[in-house]
Amino acid sequence: MKRKFVSNLILVLFLNLLIKPFYILGIDAEVLKITELNQPGSYGSYFSLLSLTFVLNIFLDLGVNNFNTRNIAQNTQLLTKHFSSIFSLRLILGLLYLIILLVVGFCLGYSNYQIKWLLVLGFNQILVAIILFFRSNLSALLHFKKDSIISVTDRLLLIVFCGLILWGGIFENNITIELFILIQTVAYSFTALLAFILVYRKTKVFKLIWDLPFFLIIIKKSFPFALLIFLMSIYYYSDAVMLERIHPRGNIEAASYAYGYRFFMAFNMIGFLFASLLLPIFSKMLKDNQNIKPLTWLSFRLIFCFSVIVGTSIWFFSTDILEWRYFLDKNTLKDSSNSFKWLGLSFIAVSCTYIFGTLLTAKGEMKSLNILAIIGVGINVVLNLILIPIKGAEGAAFASVVTQFFTVIFQVLIFNKIFSLKLTLKHTIQLILFSFGCIIVPLYLNELEMNWMYSFSIGIVTMSFFALITQLINIKDGFKLLQEYKSKL
Repeated sequence: MKRKFVSNLILVLFLNLLIKPFYILGIDAEVLKITELNQPGSYGSYFSLLSLTFVLNIFLDLGVNNFNTRNIAQNTQLLTKHFSSIFSLRLILGLLYLIILLVVGFCLGYSNYQIKWLLVLGFNQILVAIILFFRSNLSALLHFKKDSIISVTDRLLLIVFCGLILWGGIFENNITIELFILIQTVAYSFTALLAFILVYRKTKVFKLIWDLPFFLIIIKKSFPFALLIFLMSIYYYSDAVMLERIHPRGNIEAASYAYGYRFFMAFNMIGFLFASLLLPIFSKMLKDNQNIKPLTWLSFRLIFCFSVIVGTSIWFFSTDILEWRYFLDKNTLKDSSNSFKWLGLSFIAVSCTYIFGTLLTAKGEMKSLNILAIIGVGINVVLNLILIPIKGAEGAAFASVVTQFFTVIFQVLIFNKIFSLKLTLKHTIQLILFSFGCIIVPLYLNELEMNWMYSFSIGIVTMSFFALITQLINIKDGFKLLQEYKSKL
């Protein structure tokens, strides 16, 4: 069983890290480049509408997937009984979600055209939620290979369909945002159907059921987690919505923000998968009253080194990276580069929250996390209201930096209060030396008159070498974490 868990963990990491970053930086980024070239601001409008669907996405889930995974994993015989009931709840939540999207869209003053595509994007999110529900059943039944395949099927289809248009000569490379959205609908629909067939083969029973007491029990148990996800979604995704609505050139500024945000999301996937790895480990260790401090320090070192190397590289090479990927005009490049720099710093804070936020979640400190998230939302919204009219995309990115660093600092303080983890003088010196090196190296290389790709590559290698020299990480660290995961299963 342990071998099965670890082998399939490696499989899902491999598939996700291979396919999803290629989709984000290959397909999605290419669509962004072409649509903005042909119709400036179109991707910015799409990005804003999509972000709004993410902000309100919690009404699609309300913690149902977490409940279902735990419940079916512990009681596999309940799959047949609960599958139809929870799927019925999913459909009800989907209808509620579309109504809320419609109301919020009208309140924000969207045009009829934008409302139409907002609802289509909302329908796509419903399909994604249904796919996640089917996947939760597969993972609960320990069918990890099937779950791993379903987890990337939609992206594979999008890569194939969009790739044929972008590079295969179909439609003469004239992809539009509307066509891109409809291709997503097709890909998600096929993936949902495939996932349904895999689960139905295990249940053999399917019918729509209205069971209000059962629905209320699930929602009540999952509400604290759902609230936290909702609050975090606001300060993760509201930037693009506020940019498009507040700034005089909202759709253009949102597009400028999106250029760098594509890279942010690709790198952020590493942190997200890292948290997915850590949650079961921390949960098991806390349940067994084991000392979590060594693993916390190990995990922090790994993610800190990775995020600082990425963040500082983005700060010093933001213009070169964006120019290489998008071939932007001078003014757009400047605006996008300024916001991309701040997103790079924000990535450092976000990555660290994947350690401390995950640990506090495993500990059950939902009240503290929700209070902190509420304050974070307030800070983010206020800063956006102040900065976006003045600085546009750069102001939104700066607001994100402040919010994310505020969040992670107070997560560390809460963590220290509960677990009393104190940094030794040795650890402090290690962190300072490494951070200093990661500033000096790209700063120096950026001033040299050589191809930026050479400078960028040399910087990554040198900063990684610094992490080894300062002993913040060593070759065995990754194997230790996987071994720790294996031992908790």
